[in-house]
Amino acid sequence: MDWMTTAEGWIALVTLASLEIILGIDNIVFISILAGRLPKAQRDTARIGGLAVAMVSRIALLLSLTWVMRLTTPLFAVLGQEISGRDLILIVGGLFLLGKSTHEIHVRLEGEDEAGPSGRRRVTLRSVLVQIFLLDLIFSLDSVVTAVGMVDQVAIMITAIMIAVIIMMLFSGIVNDFIHRHPTIKMLALSFLLLIGVTLIAEGLGQHISKGYIYFAMAFSVFVEMLNLRLRHQPATADQ
Repeated sequence: MDWMTTAEGWIALVTLASLEIILGIDNIVFISILAGRLPKAQRDTARIGGLAVAMVSRIALLLSLTWVMRLTTPLFAVLGQEISGRDLILIVGGLFLLGKSTHEIHVRLEGEDEAGPSGRRRVTLRSVLVQIFLLDLIFSLDSVVTAVGMVDQVAIMITAIMIAVIIMMLFSGIVNDFIHRHPTIKMLALSFLLLIGVTLIAEGLGQHISKGYIYFAMAFSVFVEMLNLRLRHQPATADQ
């Protein structure tokens, strides 16, 4: 705990925690959309449980740094492009995200429900938590690799992750309610997930895309949609 007595340690903690929160925005959006398919009484459990799974999986990866670093070792090459274990995970995760987002968009546009012939919903809390866990592994891997590149003390990494997840838990309800209260925001969020899925696949194929560009595009889209929402809530004025 020597880092607690140095300014450099606290700066590293704040910087890493802030970055973890930014990287976790994707996670909150995905969890909110999945939890929205559950009965209202189970949504908070799925949302908080999903974030808790994210925290545990990231800490577990940090405690197995040797295994994580081995994932960067090339396993085989395709058309001259070396593919590592990390690349495979990113590609599979990106495909999963593309498939899930496309399905959710189709459900929203076609107005279909996931109810079976008996009228009971096939979506269960367990299935939602499993889907959240699978994607958390992808986001956790990216987050841990970023953390390892920034800080060399595991204690700072674990503390930053715990702080970030606690903050996300506190604000996830607000984000969740806002997304589900505005259908256009929900569709925009699903579009973001498609974008992130493509980015993961590109990263897995060795094509680095700066996350600054991705988050700027997302922030600009949200800004435009906020203007649209404000315009819709303004009282109609008579034509001059």
